Amino acid sequence: MPIAVEIPKEKWTGRIREITLGATADEGGTRKKTVTVGGESTLPFLTFEGEIPNPPVVALEIQDRYPDDWSTVLKDAWGDVLNDPAAWATRAEEYGADIIALKLQSAHTEGDNTDAAHAVDTVKSVLAATGLPLIVYGPGQPEKDNEVLVAVAEATTGERIALGNCEDKNYRTIVAAALANNHLVIAKSPIDVNLAKQLNILISDMRLELDRILMDPTTGALGYGLEYVYSVMERLRIAGLTGDKMTQQPMICTVGEEAWRTKESKVNEGVPTAWGDWERRSKNWEALTATTLLQSGADIVVLRHPESVARVKETVASLLAQ
Repeated sequence: MPIAVEIPKEKWTGRIREITLGATADEGGTRKKTVTVGGESTLPFLTFEGEIPNPPVVALEIQDRYPDDWSTVLKDAWGDVLNDPAAWATRAEEYGADIIALKLQSAHTEGDNTDAAHAVDTVKSVLAATGLPLIVYGPGQPEKDNEVLVAVAEATTGERIALGNCEDKNYRTIVAAALANNHLVIAKSPIDVNLAKQLNILISDMRLELDRILMDPTTGALGYGLEYVYSVMERLRIAGLTGDKMTQQPMICTVGEEAWRTKESKVNEGVPTAWGDWERRSKNWEALTATTLLQSGADIVVLRHPESVARVKETVASLLAQ
């Protein structure tokens, strides 16, 4: 006679915060829809142990200048919209993105060094072209990030845009802009549990509500530190589920940027023939990086290739259905 065996289940005392990006007209913005992430009371996809009210979502990255440093595999996939951020955003929405992630790359001082007015014009054109919530990244230089992101925040009051990145070198300026204009921030820290927690504390000490902070623990691609990133993100998620209020933030990962900068994805010259087809290999590099990080706790993955959207969403649906 078969014996019934009760499978032990982990019981968690904490829950990840719910955070909503975007605001509709009734909420003071212009978005056609909002996106809520977080809310989990269990580890990723373990629905038999707790609740996952908001499945992970996908953002597609667009830029405000032609990405001449991108792989031709990526350029060919997007075509002529790469010259027009508004058209690019529209196409990204058509491909199934939940969120648009706009990077103001042209503002980089070693690039076009465009000013705050250019940033504002670009953001407004993207907002007009799509009804999806928006993430806006600066060029990745603290002083220039401050310049363009503050201007963008002031010009888009009430839209609940996620401003990135908010780091230890510039968090005061970015947080102040978010506070004054009802936006969110992306708290980016080096791959370390304590540094991520410390930055969240510093930001919350400025009176920005914790439900307006997304956490970016820094991402590594497949073959380039992915295992270490996974372990840090997993520790952050476990800390949040065991009650640490300063690690209960939803996590966002810039998967596309990391995956497409690897040699395996970016080029097809001087590589072993055993690596196989370049296009298939590079797409897989992004998809595998994304799906791995989703299982370590990522709530938002920012991708670059349009085909990755459907692949990642199919994986999420499959895992939640088990």
